Amino acid sequence: MSARSASPGAHRLTGRDAKTLALASLGGALEFYDFIIYVFFTAAIGHVFFPASMPDWLSQVQTWGIFAAGYLARPLGGIVMAHFGDLVGRKRMFTLSVFLMAVPTLIIGLMPTYETIGYAAPLLLVVMRALQGAAIGGEAPGAWVFVSEHVPARHIGFACGLLTGGLTGGILLGSLMATAINSVFTPDEVIGYAWRIPFVVGGIFGLIAMYLRRWLEETPVFEEMRKLKETADELPLKLVLRDHGRAVIVSMLATWMLTAGIVVLILMTPGLMQKLHGIPATDTLIANVAATLTLTISAIVVGLLLDRHGPRIVTLVGGVLLIAAAYALYLGPAADPTLLLPIDAMAGFCVGVIGVVPVVMVRAFPPAVRFTGLSFSYNVAYAISGGLTPLVVSLLVAVDPLAPAHYVAAVTVIGVAAVVYGTARGHAPRPAALAEAAE
Repeated sequence: MSARSASPGAHRLTGRDAKTLALASLGGALEFYDFIIYVFFTAAIGHVFFPASMPDWLSQVQTWGIFAAGYLARPLGGIVMAHFGDLVGRKRMFTLSVFLMAVPTLIIGLMPTYETIGYAAPLLLVVMRALQGAAIGGEAPGAWVFVSEHVPARHIGFACGLLTGGLTGGILLGSLMATAINSVFTPDEVIGYAWRIPFVVGGIFGLIAMYLRRWLEETPVFEEMRKLKETADELPLKLVLRDHGRAVIVSMLATWMLTAGIVVLILMTPGLMQKLHGIPATDTLIANVAATLTLTISAIVVGLLLDRHGPRIVTLVGGVLLIAAAYALYLGPAADPTLLLPIDAMAGFCVGVIGVVPVVMVRAFPPAVRFTGLSFSYNVAYAISGGLTPLVVSLLVAVDPLAPAHYVAAVTVIGVAAVVYGTARGHAPRPAALAEAAE
């Protein structure tokens, strides 16, 4: 083992660290692009994967049902990959997650439609979405663990922030690709063949990202655990549930705050602004692109602030700003629709406080079960809260137009309390042997 590998507590980021962060962030962006691009082409997919005689509403319901299959497979895929990540190494699972996303994405772009193979087409689409869900379940937790165990301890916030910015950047790439396709091609051309382009492009670039990840090295933390034979000697999930219940609860509540910010203020807002205030779809989508861009930037800024000030202060201040931004977003455009773009961009920046979540989770679990603990907590919480949030907010908004802001505010208070409580004590990002070697 090199001197640098044996001393990850060194103060400065090296060229090797920069390469690791760049490749991890690029792969994460492409993987989230592959997962989210389906959302932007549900109308075309509904047309080509179901009978022409089927009512539009029914084909769309089934199309969204297939999209949901990815979320249902997410926890299982994440737990399985995390299990082997804690036993055989982070790098292998980190590379596998990109492969499991790229291949199904490419197949979706090339596969025959209902007109050619009948109901086998939507069934095959379900299988591909399930594989994508399994991949995304391992990507974010695996990436956060991978980068946090590679960089010096004082730069973990920046590493996780850059990675989170890459993930949200993938959503931005999907939005920009959808805008480009719908601008260049007519609606008939999109339904006829152009919907395939984003999937084929995403699959090809995903395979390239997988190839590039081959040049990454196993984390020094895992290598040291393997050398000292400190890897889990029992089922990692069993150890997590038996010995780290407090960390699981804290991580799940923090993840709930993350889903509230992403699902309500980023994903649901365009539709809600159209419904509540009659703002044209084009205007809401442009504002949403701005919000996603500022969120991507903010995730990195929050990471830097975490390294300087710690999770407690950043979460307390960021939580207050997030609550204020949520109310501004649902009060401002109601009074003046022209305010949507600047307020949405500001709200997106405030959502960046979610960057504290991976740092808190990385520190909550010891290295031997870190991947499993983080993946289980994050994926199960995201599957539950991410699935229920749209339903709850949609029901509440019929009673009170400010319901989305109320929901975000309430969940943020819970998330902030969890982070403040959860950071009262935590596990060192790396084993004692590594910390001693750095001194």
